[in-house]
Amino acid sequence: MPAYLVTAPAAEPLSLADAKSFLRVEHGDDDAIITSLVSAARNHVEALTRNALITQTWRLVLDRWPDGGRIAPRIGPLRALTAVRVFDAAGEASAIDSEIFVVDAAAGVLAAPAWSLPVPGRSVAGIELDIEVGFGAASDVPQTLRQAIRMLVAHWYENRGLIAIGSSVAMMPASVNAMISSHRVLSL
Repeated sequence: MPAYLVTAPAAEPLSLADAKSFLRVEHGDDDAIITSLVSAARNHVEALTRNALITQTWRLVLDRWPDGGRIAPRIGPLRALTAVRVFDAAGEASAIDSEIFVVDAAAGVLAAPAWSLPVPGRSVAGIELDIEVGFGAASDVPQTLRQAIRMLVAHWYENRGLIAIGSSVAMMPASVNAMISSHRVLSL
């Protein structure tokens, strides 16, 4: 089930001031670099954990409804289902009342009675679901994940130059990997 970002997070889980304080940077010369490193670190942690850190909206695209009517998005934590559309054979979208779905945030599942779901008119990408995911605001992000972002930013800030042939710098310190390991969502 493909998914793509519709509404990006409104803020980062770590402010520029917090990042500069952690890095012990007192000048403004590297503000753009530090800001981009915070964003890159958030994206990296989100990709590894399959969790959106700050509230954002994603669109799931399905060809058909799953048997049993249960949909498990591959990104979490699930907060809400904001819109559902089914396309007819001509490609026209029809909105479906999202109230027929039960949002089980604890299990990260959307469910609806299979008999109540209309069959899409096109065989490919006939269904779109907009979901809201994330822990909430920056203050709601687990401290271990915020610390992992701080450490990634520090690591990348200190190792941003060219690397000499024959030497290597670990892409991610082991301590960062350990911090995010308990938040990883595994798939079978």
